[in-house]
This record gives sequence, C-alpha cells and structure tokens, in this order.
Amino acid sequence: QVQLVESGGGLVQAGGSLRLSCGASGTIFNINAMGWYRQAPGKQRELAARITSGGRTNYADSVKGRFTISNDNAKNTVYLQMNSLKAEDTAVYYCKFERPTWVAGQFEYWGQGTLVTVSE
Repeated sequence: QVQLVESGGGLVQAGGSLRLSCGASGTIFNINAMGWYRQAPGKQRELAARITSGGRTNYADSVKGRFTISNDNAKNTVYLQMNSLKAEDTAVYYCKFERPTWVAGQFEYWGQGTLVTVSE
C-alpha cells in the first residue's frame, strides 16, 4: 500500500524557518490536489495550505504571507516553506493527497504527521 512520508519538522525559534516535504512511497495516479493540515494540542485539525494539480493555491488566513506551498507533480511530492514562524504555529503537520472520488481506489492519502515546535 502506498504511504505518504513527511520530513522536515523539528524545533525552531520564533522568527525562524522550516521546510516540510512529503512524498509518496510509490506512484499515485490522478492526484488532483495536495495539502498540508495541522493539528495543535487540544484543537481540531485545520487546513494550512493546499495546491491543486493546476497550481492554484489557498492558505489559511493565519499563515498567508509566511507559508508557501509548492509541489512536484512528476515526483508526487509537496513542500511547505514556513517562514517567520510563531509559537502558535506549533502543531503536528500532516500532508494529504487527494484524488477525484470517481476514480477507482483510495481517494485520499494522509501522512503520519511531523511535529513542528516553535519556541518563543
């Protein structure tokens, strides 16, 4: 079974930067969007950033201007560049790949999560 593997999380001081990466362990066909979600302690998982196969992006208001999502469709990889990090960005970050629901097989894939901790 194909899995998503994230990397790049860690501990950083406020104002610093981190770059998250997420790739698939095998080939996933017909991906129409990739995204990064995050879940802070005691809170629900929320969308941080998303990019479609056509390159359209959308961001949570709280990360606009600081985070940039990009992808490499040929490599089934998505990235999240996080700059000017704040303590409130501390969370477990999950990547997600989406496929159309009309395509046979699994329509979404989730990574196992990578912890980002921002210290003040």
